[in-house]
Amino acid sequence: MIEYRNVRVALLGGGTVGAQVARLLLEHKEEFASRVGASLELTGIAVRNLDAPRSADLPKVLFTTDAESLILGADIVIEVMGGLEPARSYILQAINSGADVVTANKALLATHGTELFEAAERVGAQLYFEAAVAGAIPIIRPLRESLAGDRVKRIMGIVNGTTNYILDKMDTEGSSFEDALAIATELGYAEADPTADIDAFDAAQKASILASLAFHTTIPLEKVHREGIREVTGKTVELAKKAGYVVKLLAICERLTNPETGKEAVSARVYPALISREHPLASVHKANNAVFVEAEAAGSLMFYGAGAGGPETASAVLGDLVSAARRHIIGGPGLGASTNANLPVLPISAITTRYHVTLSVFDRPGVLASVADVFGQHGVSVELVEQGTFGSEAVSGEAAPTATLVIGTHAALESDLAATVSALAQLDAVSSVVSVLRVEGA
Repeated sequence: MIEYRNVRVALLGGGTVGAQVARLLLEHKEEFASRVGASLELTGIAVRNLDAPRSADLPKVLFTTDAESLILGADIVIEVMGGLEPARSYILQAINSGADVVTANKALLATHGTELFEAAERVGAQLYFEAAVAGAIPIIRPLRESLAGDRVKRIMGIVNGTTNYILDKMDTEGSSFEDALAIATELGYAEADPTADIDAFDAAQKASILASLAFHTTIPLEKVHREGIREVTGKTVELAKKAGYVVKLLAICERLTNPETGKEAVSARVYPALISREHPLASVHKANNAVFVEAEAAGSLMFYGAGAGGPETASAVLGDLVSAARRHIIGGPGLGASTNANLPVLPISAITTRYHVTLSVFDRPGVLASVADVFGQHGVSVELVEQGTFGSEAVSGEAAPTATLVIGTHAALESDLAATVSALAQLDAVSSVVSVLRVEGA
């Protein structure tokens, strides 16, 4: 039996994920060796602060602040430090030194992915990134490998656990946005500064990665339309619930026809949307993630599980590590990321969608006709109209009766729908536009 030398592994980052990667790698060393065909030797853990507390009890001799020396002596480099720099420079250094790289850094891939993949291709190195999207859920490898021979038509997913937890609390318990966010922060789902999550920066980065893989086209982060959940109120969630919907922050990547040229194009976008309670994504609760993939031959596929957490993300990292180590033992070229399709990315205005518009209108004759006229003027067909609760609003010092009007539309161009809502807001009969949500998954 041939005995192979140890595969040297350098770990960059000793935070929540990094500590769990190191713990599992050390605890299951013999099992990993049997899977790989050689021992995986953790040569060190590069950190910024040697004295920072860790989520696992690890040998102090492994820790160092000298990341560059670790990189130069490694066969495989694992990057879980996060951020753009120095992570980008370290990964490029690892690739150029001949090492394969495993990363969980979604922000880096969404921003500098093209540069990193091109660098890896030049030297025959491999860049693995299963942990960058949806934590423990295996979605990158299926898109990159299993569905590489298929034609992915659409991806729709819940890819941010913090926002899903907040929206789920609002839906199931009637919590306000502020209370749900406070609980999410207390439980560690949300950071002290939750901007990346609730303003959908995190989800947009993941949408960029998923769309690039699914459509073999580079999707720059700046071309991913992004709307967060700050404007989702308890009233919005309550009205959605009465109509048979649940509000979810969705990442949507789809293959479309450009309405101007008639040629194929793609769209990547993130926003809060209504999903029928009968749709599989409606049953994704708490901080879990789920990704729904529609492919031409494979049909509908759903990937579900924990989207974050130290051990969960570490699982995805270690899966990539085993794959990378096996490549070192067996040999052969790596699997490159194909971006040769070069499909144009459509702006949000060019997509076709449906709206669910809630208006507060003055309760007087002719209101419904004037509202319907606005829809007609913009070529938007109304599917349903429901009148809800009554109230009042002070107008010229007197209380004027108001009513809630809920209007659902048929599918139309986003630009036409947006223009319709803008015109409705200017109507004398409309007190306010309470909420506007797109309807997905129908």
